Amino acid sequence: MALPTRAATALLQLGLIAIVFAALPYKVFELDRYLVPKELVLHVVSLSLAIALLPRTRTTKLNAADMLLAAFLIWSFASALFATNHWLAQRAVSLSVASAVVFWGAKRLGAEGAHRKILVAAAVATVCAAVTGLAQAYGLENDYFSANRAPGGTFGNRNFVAHFCAIGLPALVYATVTARRPLAALAGSLSCGAVVALLVLSRSRASWLAVSACTVVLVLPLFASRKYWGGQRIGGRFARIALSAAVAAFMAAYLPNSLNWRSDSPYLDSALRMVDYASGSGRGRVAQYLNSARMAADDPLLGVGPGNWPVRYVRFARASDPSIADDGMTANPWPSSDWVAFVSERGTVGAIALAGAFVFLFISAFRRWNELPDSGAVLAKVAQIGTIAATLVVSAFDAVLLLAAPALLAWSVIGATSGIVGIRAAETGATQGVGRGGRDVTFPRGPWRVAVALLLLVQTLSVVRSATQVAAIATVGQGGSRAAWTAAAALDPGSYRINLRAAEMQWRSGRCTAARVYARQAVALYPHAAAPKRVLRVCS
Repeated sequence: MALPTRAATALLQLGLIAIVFAALPYKVFELDRYLVPKELVLHVVSLSLAIALLPRTRTTKLNAADMLLAAFLIWSFASALFATNHWLAQRAVSLSVASAVVFWGAKRLGAEGAHRKILVAAAVATVCAAVTGLAQAYGLENDYFSANRAPGGTFGNRNFVAHFCAIGLPALVYATVTARRPLAALAGSLSCGAVVALLVLSRSRASWLAVSACTVVLVLPLFASRKYWGGQRIGGRFARIALSAAVAAFMAAYLPNSLNWRSDSPYLDSALRMVDYASGSGRGRVAQYLNSARMAADDPLLGVGPGNWPVRYVRFARASDPSIADDGMTANPWPSSDWVAFVSERGTVGAIALAGAFVFLFISAFRRWNELPDSGAVLAKVAQIGTIAATLVVSAFDAVLLLAAPALLAWSVIGATSGIVGIRAAETGATQGVGRGGRDVTFPRGPWRVAVALLLLVQTLSVVRSATQVAAIATVGQGGSRAAWTAAAALDPGSYRINLRAAEMQWRSGRCTAARVYARQAVALYPHAAAPKRVLRVCS
């Protein structure tokens, strides 16, 4: 394995684990203190992969998934040009670009034999995420945990950590059944139990559905792949994982914990309401989806712009809509579905292109197993199928690919497994093989250098933007003075919350001239927001 490959693999492994723990202790920013640091990790990993791998990839093999993913990015850029809030558009598009670079980088590393190392790192990251959630569930108090949506651990939200664990579970099972040492396999089985316990305690119905769907989807691939690994110890390890999961689920449901559920049977209630769309949050989702569909119909070609769903949604929703908070803004900065977001924000063409890429990757994972070098590679393809299934299910009911941590995990695993090279390709040193079928393309040297330079510039700017957002949050700290909020607004002028808070503090200090500056900036970011308009009226 060449030095750039080893370095890129190590960086990706480190990033997968680091993104789990990336969080800030400043509770004033209850959501962004988790999201922004994780976005910074994603952008740093993506930029590092591009620097390490791009100089060696002027000639590559492109298949349908690559071209559809590229089309999705191009369409996202076009949509962003017409967005109302360009700061939100830049943040959303940069996350998509970083995710795509991670996918292509992991695919290249998988083709060079690093797929197992990447999947093991994904498995370790999944266990680490589960441990942070379990620690909070069983009483550990920490400034990096949020009490609002426990047990979220270092993700700040029980749904977020559950989504991450559901997506990473196939990689953890793969790492366990293919472990080279019995002790590692035992540790993997116990780790699977810990992840299942976290999933039970999270009461995340989307994650429960994802794991259930993944289990059903994998029945046929596991049965079909048995001829490649039958006679080995793998079957017994699967049985031990199932036993560990069952015991862990029972213990999580019945052992005392520090979670303050209102129901006497919280886990049974969640299970019974798993597909309930007639009441509660399910009913709210239906209303949100219908309003978002109206939003998409208003501009079906390009949508309202990446990341701009919360800016425009208030135009299509009633005041009684559960998605609208008391201040007239959306309660969350995204809809409760990646695909609702993609259709409404980036138009039908962009959403279809991304969905097509997933369909191609899913189907291609079933092909040409007889060309794979060993049973471990076959099981890696099975893990690819499971990861795609889990990702698609959770992303149908919550924001997943829109967030940095699950996006890094999903695209790393899918990329590494889709890049696995067959025996004949490995013997000839060719880049084609299982998962890498397509057309060889050699980009002209001049345009290629320009494209690489532009990509590195975009990714560098994304790193800088995320870093300044982290700096803005740290500047405010646990509350912040007027000077701290105005300094934070200079660091992160695209933050509606920071600009609004700076405007209100300036107004209350009798500084209406300065208040109008920040209030106008807040209105420019969210034209339908009422709070900054009140400041402007008072200071007129």
